[in-house]
Amino acid sequence: MLRSCFCVCIAAVMLYACNQSSQQNTPLNNWALTGFVKVDSLNPILQPNSLQQFICPVSKQTVQWEERNVLNPAAVVFDGRVYLFYRAQDRNMTSRLGLAVSDDGLHFKKMKEPVFYPANDSMLQYEWKGGVEDPRLVVSEDGTYILTYTSYDGKTARLCLATSKDLQTWTKHGLVLSDKKYKDTWSKSGAIIVKQHGSKMIATKINGKYWMYFGDTDLFMASSDDLIHWTVAENEESKKMISVLHPRMGYFDSRLVEPGPYALLKEEGVLLIYNGSNAANFNDSSMPKFTYAAGQALFAKDEPWKLIARTDSNFIRPDKDYERIGEVNEVCFVEGLIFFNNKWFLYYGTADSKIAVAVKE
Repeated sequence: MLRSCFCVCIAAVMLYACNQSSQQNTPLNNWALTGFVKVDSLNPILQPNSLQQFICPVSKQTVQWEERNVLNPAAVVFDGRVYLFYRAQDRNMTSRLGLAVSDDGLHFKKMKEPVFYPANDSMLQYEWKGGVEDPRLVVSEDGTYILTYTSYDGKTARLCLATSKDLQTWTKHGLVLSDKKYKDTWSKSGAIIVKQHGSKMIATKINGKYWMYFGDTDLFMASSDDLIHWTVAENEESKKMISVLHPRMGYFDSRLVEPGPYALLKEEGVLLIYNGSNAANFNDSSMPKFTYAAGQALFAKDEPWKLIARTDSNFIRPDKDYERIGEVNEVCFVEGLIFFNNKWFLYYGTADSKIAVAVKE
């Protein structure tokens, strides 16, 4: 999220010059998931803990792996419990993924060691020393869990993918944008389209393909036959990635847009909850510059690249001290969404320092 700043600055003029006429800005209505209430009595539900220790397989040193920050979690319901995968940073800002488990979606018990981290494997060149960041989780029809995450080598962020059957033992499958053209370019935040089956969010095909939104300036798309190998959607003539969602001058998302959790296929279309950042100028003047808040967009159910509606305003924004002050000020960054006990639970990072939850009855 944060390291994209230089990319945003370079692209700013081009972004603001984009023709926005195809986007329909609409007030919140029945296609959007509204009515989330922050659980003020418990938030933040996860905080850093310097007592959590782990022997790093790369450095061979004992590190306090979540000493500095915990943030940006994914969530899934597994065996009737909520599993929260969260990004944790040590004092050197290396990121690993921790796991916390809950019976009620509100009170969590952390595992002592991270469950996903840089190791001496084929991904080390991409994951060290910045680490692994910002997970999104879905499940396939055969029960395999698909994890999209960001690797960071200290210079370039790259969208990656891993799989698991038990949420603790993971197989890394490498870069999502693996072809020579894109492998060394900046990419982040993969949100796969799913269909809800009770508490399970199952990756679903549209027109014979799985689809994923990704990006942290504009949003782009990739498709897959097997959820492992992905092809970027490109313009046939320019051979460049096609943007399907842009920042908007004058709105809360004037600086950048970035996927939140998975994208949800509904009767009305494909619902994408996304994070937006407020620009320094031509922005939403009611919010501080660079504020992260969340909005919602709707894409056509048979053409998931076709934007048909978009909310004018954000539905969650920083207004608590722990959301406004931290490693990065003024941040609510949504990333985990589950349906559990007949309620929606939305998990989000606060000021890049802690984790909170909002609930929709």
